[in-house]
Amino acid sequence: MHFISLSMLKANARQSLGSGPVGLILMDDDVELKSTIAHHLRAGFGDLLIFCAPETAMPGDLAPNVHRVDCEVTDDDALPMVINTVIRALPGRWIYYCYNAEYLYYPFCEDRSVGEMLAFMTEERRDTVMTHLVDLYPSNLSAHPCGVDRQDAHFDRSGYYALAREDAAGKALDRQIDVYGGLRWRFEEHITSARQRLNRVSFFRAVPGLAMLPDRSFNIAEFNTFSCPWHNNLSAAVGSFRTAKALRRNPGSRNVINTFHCPQSERFSWRSQQLLDLGLMEPGQWF
Repeated sequence: MHFISLSMLKANARQSLGSGPVGLILMDDDVELKSTIAHHLRAGFGDLLIFCAPETAMPGDLAPNVHRVDCEVTDDDALPMVINTVIRALPGRWIYYCYNAEYLYYPFCEDRSVGEMLAFMTEERRDTVMTHLVDLYPSNLSAHPCGVDRQDAHFDRSGYYALAREDAAGKALDRQIDVYGGLRWRFEEHITSARQRLNRVSFFRAVPGLAMLPDRSFNIAEFNTFSCPWHNNLSAAVGSFRTAKALRRNPGSRNVINTFHCPQSERFSWRSQQLLDLGLMEPGQWF
């Protein structure tokens, strides 16, 4: 289906979409759109919504449960506007969001569907799944100047750290952290501070009164926590070429960065076990 505006999506989503978790893919360019869609369909999302500018050309062979939504994705407030529209349009549903050239991984995702994972999180009395972005990049920028190479993708196997998130008075917030590392840490002089953290609440349940704030956090404090108070919860990861693309697109960084490769670079296997072994996501009590 083609929703020609966010207003049309809000009015018709419940009648037009099937059951199951809904994935949102914000399309800020056309890089690896088809592979992003295919990856998330394999994960088992009931429907995928592709948000793109009205003038964007889309592939003609999309699956029936892949729907287009016209909106200006590159506007500064586009993400909160999209998320808050979907929250109001699909109350009670599990929602996931990412951008094109980003790929979801969760524990045992090769053998278990995203629906199974979210059913477990519901049993855990959690309404969110914390994810960590893993910056992907090509080993050879001369061969892949746009910063994307799925066949020889690499990432940083180490160099990550977390800081407690603080309120306006400087007091640490309960179970809230900001995670840093990857390309955003190594090339932080080229990236605004608001875009440097790697943690993202990629999954959330659309509960009444929930809203995403301009800084990409949620207005309900518990939705920003990495786990419940009584034990560690399952977490997921999103392999993302988005930072590499941005560093190559920006003339200021493109002209001074000759390679993304570093001593801690490791080839990405496109398997969840690699991320589990490195502690970039964890299964919690899900075995």
